[in-house]
Order: sequence, then C-alpha cells, then structure tokens
Amino acid sequence: MKLIITQQLPSCKARHVYVQIQGACCENVIGYLPIPLGVAGPLLLDGEKINVPLATTEGCLVASTNRGCRALTMSGGVNSVLVGDGMTRGPVLRLGSAIRAAEVKAWLEVPENFEAVKEEFDATSRFARLLRLQIRVCGRLLYIRFVALTGDAMGMNMLSKGTERCLKKLKESFEDLEIISLSGNYCTDKKASAINWIEGRGKSVVCEAVVPQRIVQTVLKTTTAALVDLNTAKNLVGSALAGTLGGCNAHAANIVTALFLATGQDPAQNVSSSQCVTLMEPSGPDGADLHISCSMPSLEVGTVGGGTFLEAQSAALDLLGVRGASAECPGRNAAGLARVVCATVMAAELSLLSALSAGHLVQSHLRHNRSHTLLQLLAHHDIPLLSNISINASDHLLNTRAQDAAPPAAKNNWLTPT
Repeated sequence: MKLIITQQLPSCKARHVYVQIQGACCENVIGYLPIPLGVAGPLLLDGEKINVPLATTEGCLVASTNRGCRALTMSGGVNSVLVGDGMTRGPVLRLGSAIRAAEVKAWLEVPENFEAVKEEFDATSRFARLLRLQIRVCGRLLYIRFVALTGDAMGMNMLSKGTERCLKKLKESFEDLEIISLSGNYCTDKKASAINWIEGRGKSVVCEAVVPQRIVQTVLKTTTAALVDLNTAKNLVGSALAGTLGGCNAHAANIVTALFLATGQDPAQNVSSSQCVTLMEPSGPDGADLHISCSMPSLEVGTVGGGTFLEAQSAALDLLGVRGASAECPGRNAAGLARVVCATVMAAELSLLSALSAGHLVQSHLRHNRSHTLLQLLAHHDIPLLSNISINASDHLLNTRAQDAAPPAAKNNWLTPT
C-alpha cells in the first residue's frame, strides 16, 4: 500500500524542502499533493488592482469569481474597512466553588489587576498585545477569553504562550485555582460558534460596492430587483430556516478555502473564517443600481508563520503584495490579506447569485465541469495540454502566452511544483 501511495505522489526531491517542512508544518512527510491554482481579477480594491490566487478543484469557481471581479472593477471597485482585530485563546479553570470562581472573575475585572495581567502577557512577545478579557462562570468552572493583537501572524501560538504565562501568575494569587486546559473551547477555534460570529475573532472586515444598472444587466445578465429578492429569500430567510450560524451567504467558504490553500493559511480555520452576511439593496435615484456588502467578523489569517513560508504560498502572498511582516506597521499585511479575502468573497457572491437569478447555474457548470471530454480529445490528437502561464509575483502581473512546444520550465512558472 505504501509503495502504491508513494508512486502516485509527487516527491520533494530537494533536501532543503524537507528540512523546511519538518518541524514547521508537517511530519512524516512522503510528498505533496498538487492542487490546481487559478487566478481571478483584476479586482479593484481600495484603489489598487490585484489578481487573486485561488487553489481549488471545483470547476467554474474561478471563472465565476473572475466575472464578479470584472463587474466590481468596472463599477469603480470595492471599498473595505477593518472594524475589529484580535485573536483569542480561552482556557478553562476550576475553583472550589461557584462563589470562588466569581471572586476570580471580579478580581480580573479590576482595572489595576487587568493591567498586571496585560504586563505579563505582553512580555512574552514583541507583537502580542493583550486587549481585553471576556470572562464567564459556569458552576465551578471559569472561562477566560484572552483577546490580543498579534502583528502579521495569525497568532494562535502567541496567544497560547501569553495565556499560559498569565495563568501561572494568576495561580500565585489564587492557589486553589486548577488549570484544566489551556484551551477550553471558549476561544473558539475551528468550530462554528456564536461567540466568534458576535464578538469576532482574528480580523473583522466589511466590504461594499455599488454596481450600476448597466453592469448588472450587461455583465451579470440580471436585474437589481431580482438580485435583492433572491438574496433576501436565499441568504437571509433560507439560512434562518436552516439554522445556519454565520451562514447568511451563498458560498463564502468556497473562496475562503481556496485563498487559504493558496496563501498557506490553516484550511481548517475556514469554519469560523467563512462566517459572512451578504446584503444587497437597491441604490441610486431610481433604485436600479445595486449596493452590495459582505461582513466577515472572524477572518483568521496571517502573512507569517504556518505555511506562508512555503515557496508557492509565499509567491501567492507576494502576488497580493502582503508577503511576510510589515516593517513599517506590524499587522498591516495580515489586515490586507483579510480585506482581500472579504472582497473576493463579495465578487464570488455577486456572480453566483446573478447566475442563480438568471437561471444560468446549471448551464455554467456543464460548460466548465466537463473537462474530461476535452482531455480525451486532446490526448487523442496529441495536443499539448497546458499553455504557458506565468505569474511575476514581484510585479503583480499575470502573463499568459500560448505555446505549441513543451510545457513551461519551472524556473519561469511558480505554479509548477519543484
């Protein structure tokens, strides 16, 4: 079985690649799994045109998102705002009684005591800065949700380190305090939760745009009235009837996952990161234009740490202009990535809802999801499968040129595994 698996998997032939991965983002490495990478754009976001890398195996997703990007760019672009920032860690503690647990809660809520806790927390990192504590008592159990800034890192490790130090210090004042777990699921991480939906986790971003009637009709092939009606019936009422938690959207998880995979984020964090409410309203003097917004309160992203250092993922971040840490303003690159995610989600929402309102969804998927027929045709006639697609990440340019020769050399194409 092992032989069959390893024969099917591409291997990392260069030793330095294994050295980078081991002890950083994977163990027992036997190879890697290539995922198709497409690009959508350009998307005009806050006055800057960007091309968005999307790693996915779902046909039609990139094409549809690309249409949404085109419609938004032709409409004057997307405006975004960061309305919240703070990664969290929520340990669970136990005291001798509920009364005693409440006493600890009251002690932590005294401003002078919070400052003492903050001093301990902030001393563990150059970038971690404790913002506040959200505390709940449940019987003898005490839950403390630490909320902190983490620079350009997603920040879970920073939060864990700072929280652990604070708990040890807290135990000096309350000797009967029992630390059950550094994580008590009050954070909460990688689970659908109301607390993340309401309070936010990571970056909280809102994007908006106004799409003129002409673009709605010519590019999206529908009408403002139809889109507003569909969004209410599907994303708001339908999601409420289904009991979704932060799921007032058409398919935000598609874009979050595709961008997470492309840029080295933790793909499991799409659970909370995909929480999104999409709103559509008539706009303009006669209500023929469309105002669209997407609000995403829990975007758990970073531009350092995790898989962001891997060559391809690093190049994808570079394509977006947010690779690594910002020397001038710590946290700016991570916030920029969060804005990109939210804006791209909005582009995808706009296009999918337009296809649904116009009755084009099935037709589009039949067109883009029948590639096996094309592959058989190409193989039969011995036609080269790939044209040369190269992305110059440093200049943020997408350059496509057809070739009748062999596939492109790896040195000219960061999409090609090495």
